[in-house]
Amino acid sequence: MYFDKHIFFCLNKRGPDEMCCANFDSCRLQAYAKDKIKTEPRLENVRIRVNRAGCLGRCDFGPVIVIYPEGIWYKYLDEEDIDEIIQSHLIKGVLVERLRIEG
Repeated sequence: MYFDKHIFFCLNKRGPDEMCCANFDSCRLQAYAKDKIKTEPRLENVRIRVNRAGCLGRCDFGPVIVIYPEGIWYKYLDEEDIDEIIQSHLIKGVLVERLRIEG
């Protein structure tokens, strides 16, 4: 496997009155996560790909990501949630239960 972890951020944009991840600034937060992971010294030997994705079909939860190979789904709202996912899940290997949604 080329990547150790693959993170997909839903960036789907729907109509103006429809629930979608783009309504929650998912594009900016995906870029934030990508930069944060790239500069995190504890992850320099871990091959992580942070991808943009179209609709992942979980819009009712707000903005979502899925991390493979584990297949763990998270919701998030801001930089603090992204930081917690990076620190806990990616660095320590501990799931962030408060942000986790069933896959």
